[in-house]
Amino acid sequence: MLQFLSIPSYTTEAGVELKDYRLSYEVAGPTLGSAPIVLVHHALTGNSSVAGPEGWWAQLIGPGQTIDSKHYTILAFNIPGNAYDGRDCPLALGFSLRDVAELFGLGLRQLGIETIDTIIGASLGGALSLQLGFLYPRLARQIICIASDYRASDWLLAQTMVQRQILEHSSHPIEDARIHAMLCYRTPASLNLRFGGQVSQRTPELSAIEDWLGYHGRTLASRFSLNAYRVMTSLTGSIRVCQKDSELSRIKSIIRLVSIESDLLFTHDRAETLHRSLLVNKPDSTLDVIYSIHGHDAFLMEYEQLNAIVQSYIS
Repeated sequence: MLQFLSIPSYTTEAGVELKDYRLSYEVAGPTLGSAPIVLVHHALTGNSSVAGPEGWWAQLIGPGQTIDSKHYTILAFNIPGNAYDGRDCPLALGFSLRDVAELFGLGLRQLGIETIDTIIGASLGGALSLQLGFLYPRLARQIICIASDYRASDWLLAQTMVQRQILEHSSHPIEDARIHAMLCYRTPASLNLRFGGQVSQRTPELSAIEDWLGYHGRTLASRFSLNAYRVMTSLTGSIRVCQKDSELSRIKSIIRLVSIESDLLFTHDRAETLHRSLLVNKPDSTLDVIYSIHGHDAFLMEYEQLNAIVQSYIS
């Protein structure tokens, strides 16, 4: 169930002053303060519903799952602008990912939360997890950052630019942007294996891959607003936890990176480089790899591997 809290005052990096800004969030499992907390950060088109039958990460988080909501309190905020709580966030506010982390930190303070066992997130949510840890170095015991990075690479910035261009100039902006995004989330090997040059059974004049991509575009358009997509895309381009990876040593939490070998969006080589840098000052840092042909979306597909990795770090 959605809950709300209000941040009395906050000034964004762009200098916009906010008064009584409302954050929405959900809690699963034991009540806050009665059990160790796992804070979950969602990806670009995700939301605060992470656990239970309808949760988008239900195969990882929930009753009897690896992150067991019988033993952990699961807390998830909605990233401002995703509109899951029914409220649009004007793009003119110019939120950065740092702003979101600051707002979440203020929200945690309002909830009376001083320490967290685990912060976990994937993709945009993984970068947000590192950003929160950087701003609040002693907040969490550990941070699990999946299929993400501490700083937007040139490749990611290029893909974000293409997304912005589509959203601004297409006659079907959400559908077309989602089609492009799916080609970043999967790999050629994944799509070739799945479709094998077949014709669509539903629409014979289309190939199966064209039908599938169109379906994903229409599905997102039915549940996501154009403004929300613009705001979230802008946040992806603002990933900049710090200037240099060596600065991450200020984070006192254990940093656990999980990379996907075939990821075309947050590439594995960057995770390897980041891990080598972390080990200089944080020898307890870890890097685990999900081996899959499916690319970035493997964090939503390869649950046997993901659960095994996370299980090894959840006490």
